[in-house]
Amino acid sequence: MISATEALVRLRDGNRRFVEGDRSIDKLMSQARSTEFVARQNPLAAILGCSDSRVPVEVVFDQGFGDLFVIRVAGNIVAPSQIGSVEFAAERLGTRLVVVLGHTRCGAVGATIEDLQHAQSQSWNMNSIVSRIRPSVEGLLATELKHDHEALVTQAVRANVRASVNQLRHGSDVLERLSRIDGLQIVGAEYSLETGIVDFFDGP
Repeated sequence: MISATEALVRLRDGNRRFVEGDRSIDKLMSQARSTEFVARQNPLAAILGCSDSRVPVEVVFDQGFGDLFVIRVAGNIVAPSQIGSVEFAAERLGTRLVVVLGHTRCGAVGATIEDLQHAQSQSWNMNSIVSRIRPSVEGLLATELKHDHEALVTQAVRANVRASVNQLRHGSDVLERLSRIDGLQIVGAEYSLETGIVDFFDGP
């Protein structure tokens, strides 16, 4: 079992390689059909990330087949299916690091801000995403940030990541137990579309 501390080091190192253009993932692609991955998986981390096409998780962390258990959904929101997926990685696969990965200029967060400011019409399914992001944004709209859209989105993205981290930490008996007695860590991070750097800003 890979500890949360070691897994976090490996993710930081992988992101550094990605930013510097010194990627090793091409070499790892040849492992795709390895019998090792057919028989079992032992991911070093579970990543709950946004579905945005500009944030391919394995690429930005320079990881290969079998390294990451990736759950992607618009706005990196937490709903029962996402919690269950994280529980599976932590309890069944022994993964001890969970990262909620948001990103700059998140479209789902932007759509939520538009909905709150201008009462945009959303489909029922889209609203199921927006409604989970809304509590992270509403408080910010009561501040001076409401006059600076770019700053508002920046702060809302991080607030939304923190909310998702909090839901995972306290919304599952399984994850709470593993955090308390077995070294599970759940952290928040933000990927910069502009620089490629992942900032782990919400630690355990």
